[in-house]
Amino acid sequence: MELQEKILNAAIDVFQEKGLKFTMDDVAKKIKISKKTLYQVFATKEEMLLALADYCFADIKRSEKEVLLDESLSTLDKLKKIMIVLPERYQNIGLSKLYELKEKFPDVYMTVAKYLETDWDATISLLEKGMEEGSIKKLPIPVIKAMVEGTIQHFFASPVLVESNLSYEEGLQQMLDIIFDGIVE
Repeated sequence: MELQEKILNAAIDVFQEKGLKFTMDDVAKKIKISKKTLYQVFATKEEMLLALADYCFADIKRSEKEVLLDESLSTLDKLKKIMIVLPERYQNIGLSKLYELKEKFPDVYMTVAKYLETDWDATISLLEKGMEEGSIKKLPIPVIKAMVEGTIQHFFASPVLVESNLSYEEGLQQMLDIIFDGIVE
């Protein structure tokens, strides 16, 4: 494993422990390197967070691909999984507090928001396939996309999950339940 990847994995670990309040020193100590070495790889915490966003979303794309290739899943099951895909290593690391990025690291926040807005091809294909199969209602895909995207962006832009005492994963699951099952008992 190259040094940059070790640093990013350490950053994930210290983020889990301390949230965005982690320091570069925390990351260096985690993998027993000097701060000087760390700063040779990432000049600033923001630079490291931008690389971390890229790294995490690449992991999400790998997990998405695994879902798509899983022949044991129905179209509906794939759709449900892909809409909230999150690799296991990112679960329970405190993503519900990512709204803090908006104020402290706006460029990182914009990068994350851009990732959420793009690359819907697999989800749209599953929606179309589900509509063709009759496993989901024929609804305007742009509306579904806007609902999911808007909800996830709101999770990242506000303390709604913290105020609701929900983890990011629980929030995603509740969103999915509402989309697929509605709010009527």
